[in-house]
Amino acid sequence: MGPRCSRVIRTNLSTRPFYNERAVHAWLLLMAALVAIATLFNVTRVLRYSRSDTQLAGEATRDENRAADLRQQAARLRATVDPKQIDYASNEARQANDLIDRRTFSWTELFNKFETTLPDEARITSVRPQIDKQRGIILNIAVVSRGVDDVHSFMERLLETGAFADVDPVEEHVDEAGMLESMLEANYTPGGSRPAGRGPSRRR
Repeated sequence: MGPRCSRVIRTNLSTRPFYNERAVHAWLLLMAALVAIATLFNVTRVLRYSRSDTQLAGEATRDENRAADLRQQAARLRATVDPKQIDYASNEARQANDLIDRRTFSWTELFNKFETTLPDEARITSVRPQIDKQRGIILNIAVVSRGVDDVHSFMERLLETGAFADVDPVEEHVDEAGMLESMLEANYTPGGSRPAGRGPSRRR
């Protein structure tokens, strides 16, 4: 019993442990590949950000140069502008703003005048105001009526209000229904006072 047990013990002590070397090598290769991929990814990101920073720096430099050129151009333009022209433009702007601020043009007042002057068989289809530097407020009034008598009556009544001057037909034609469509042009002064020097309507 003794020698046999001794032989078994020697056999167990001399046996080498078993290792799966292929699995270890595969794991090491996988880790090395992951490290290489991560390194390549980081290098790529660094290079891309470096190029992006260089591009942004170039664009910033071009923008600064462009801004400097524009400032120089503005300075040259200011030097060539006539101060009198600036004063004139500012005065015109102030007059226009004053006209708006005072609300001198009232649609309610204008339509009230139309209501009292328009013949029963006529109607207004559109009104378009515009501002003329010399003539003031100019109205383009589209009227539909039975004929020229109604249009002339409307024009005369407008003149009688004192708020209209130089009332003229600028366009006339008969529509498919046989109604006369007229486009009138008139100077309009809110408040009912006729501008100095305005005469009666010019007939065409």
